[in-house]
Amino acid sequence: MFYIHQTACISAQPAFADPASDHVAAAVDNKLYAIDSNYDSIPPNVLRRLGKAVKMGIATGHSLISKHPVDGIVLGTANGGLEDCIKFLNQIIEFEEGRLTPTNFVQSTTNAIAGQLGIMSSNKGYNITHVHRGLAFENALIDIEMLLNEYPSNTYLLGGVDEISAYNYTIEKLAGTYKSETISSAQLFSSQTTGTIAGEGAAMFLVNTNRLNAAAAIKGIKTYNNPSPEAIKKHLEDFLAKHLPQNEKIDVLFSGKNGDVCLNSFYEVCAQQLGKETTVCYYKQLTGDFPTVTALALWFATRFIEDSNNLPVLNIKKTGAVKNILLYNTYKGYQHSFILVSAP
Repeated sequence: MFYIHQTACISAQPAFADPASDHVAAAVDNKLYAIDSNYDSIPPNVLRRLGKAVKMGIATGHSLISKHPVDGIVLGTANGGLEDCIKFLNQIIEFEEGRLTPTNFVQSTTNAIAGQLGIMSSNKGYNITHVHRGLAFENALIDIEMLLNEYPSNTYLLGGVDEISAYNYTIEKLAGTYKSETISSAQLFSSQTTGTIAGEGAAMFLVNTNRLNAAAAIKGIKTYNNPSPEAIKKHLEDFLAKHLPQNEKIDVLFSGKNGDVCLNSFYEVCAQQLGKETTVCYYKQLTGDFPTVTALALWFATRFIEDSNNLPVLNIKKTGAVKNILLYNTYKGYQHSFILVSAP
């Protein structure tokens, strides 16, 4: 178990900058683009060279580590700066492998965000980026847990970030990941078709083993590959038996339901297993779906534990204090994760 102390987030909704906001930004052409920050922490001569994923990651991460030095940086991303990678590959063709601009290549590597944060903060500690598609952020969480078991006095920056790449969106849409018909965010869960809407964003967390003044605690994290809905039910039973005290219950389920009718059975079996006492919350109508979206879900959960009355955008009708929140998500039906977030 370890604790979250500070958070920062950039996403499509104003609520990530102002949790008290009840304004909901709608998807445009089945995409929820993150709201650009002012990026004041990034020098202008550096900012103009950066792709969106790198900008979001640096802005959120630097806002935390500039005030609170850390012993290492652990991030998760599925695609990194994929848009810059495509630009570089196009330049190879355009300039016939002649004089190429190295900036696009440098910023397209998946570890560019963590590397830039390390350079900007002069941090020479542990610096790693996990790239495991829909479990990239979850593997970053597991890495943090192991690090803190070994170095309990350390503090780390944990984060997840991904962007909408025009090229990757086209490929994923052809593969059926995104809906072929255009729908609004409000129609996402009433849709009876396959696919979802795209999203992007970045969320960062300062974590350590110190309970004092913590915002939330991570009590458990578990990942699975290619289970059936029946297997997920059993996995949920085992997960709660291991991490949730017998006299406690899950107050809120943050469900990763994304409007893809093929994946509904996974989310339904979890909600049924937890029972009517657990409030089910959906968030992908606010964020869209992308491989590291659980980082944004963890931000929501942390803020909700801090003040359940100060997140009107979630529209959760829950009375009383919230102690335990379960995050469940599946990426394309083959990568699954449970994260248990509790009051410290």
